[in-house]
Amino acid sequence: MNGYIINIEQASKENNNFRKVLYTAKNIQLVLMSLLPGEEIGEEVHELDQFIRLDAGTGKAVLNGVEHEIGDGSAVVVPQGVRHNIINTGEEPMKLYTLYAPPDHKDGEVQATKAEAIRTEQVFDGTATES
Repeated sequence: MNGYIINIEQASKENNNFRKVLYTAKNIQLVLMSLLPGEEIGEEVHELDQFIRLDAGTGKAVLNGVEHEIGDGSAVVVPQGVRHNIINTGEEPMKLYTLYAPPDHKDGEVQATKAEAIRTEQVFDGTATES
């Protein structure tokens, strides 16, 4: 395979894992996420750029302390150095996908829950999906 093609909306809506890395290239990474009602990614700051798109659910995006309501179809662009968090304020799971540029997580990483992600998260080690 050279590259990656998927129905991302369908994959996003079907994903029940907190985090699932789908594809990692040298300079970009595609990751699915699912947040339970009341769950959040957790406030963080990256040394990379990030794009987030919601395919289901409602919540808040907090960028440098400013809250924004988000829902199905919302896109959030998080430039390097911006303190951010995504919070599910709805009653249903929030389904989203994110692009990290450059990659942030180890290729193929899957964590079913946020607790598992905290315990087992591994940073990108330079290994892409395809060589």
